[in-house]
Amino acid sequence: MLTSVMRSLGEALRPVRPGMIMLSTSKFSGFLGSAIKVSSPAFADGQPMPVRFTQDGENLSPPLRWEGLPPQTQSAVLLVEDADIPWVRPLVHLIVHSIPADKTEFAEGEIPLRVSEAMPGGWACGRNALGRPGWTAPTPPPGHGPHRYAFQVFALDARPQFDYPPGRAMLLRTIRPHLIAQGRMIGTYERR
Repeated sequence: MLTSVMRSLGEALRPVRPGMIMLSTSKFSGFLGSAIKVSSPAFADGQPMPVRFTQDGENLSPPLRWEGLPPQTQSAVLLVEDADIPWVRPLVHLIVHSIPADKTEFAEGEIPLRVSEAMPGGWACGRNALGRPGWTAPTPPPGHGPHRYAFQVFALDARPQFDYPPGRAMLLRTIRPHLIAQGRMIGTYERR
């Protein structure tokens, strides 16, 4: 019964989506190119993500790689947003900041569901949509159609410090003056 109600609600809300234009990389595209190439060995750009990276599977963070950071890069940020959540702005699944410039990948499952402090590599997590640092695996509403998950990497010419795990608004406000390049790839997932 509950599944049927959730599916009906998802179908009714199909047209409600912030869309790609509301993604963080879209906001900065006017003055930044897309020099950074983001990829995953687990799925191709624009293609479905394996179930193991969702809440229907094992809740693992997917493996990601990026290349093309400018030489003046001091740190990088990874921001994962759902462009199709039935809301006015994208839903944040992950914020990772203070990524050292020489780190160019995350292994499968390397980013835990909950992170309480800086990781051994020096990077740290900001707050996701659940209000906690760490990975929140996709779980779109059933019947809402395919959702696009943007894995966005930003290169910065500084290493901003945060007194506490930042949310999306604080992160973007803090990194904007330091952005020198960006890139993204899209993974999709649908619950029927």
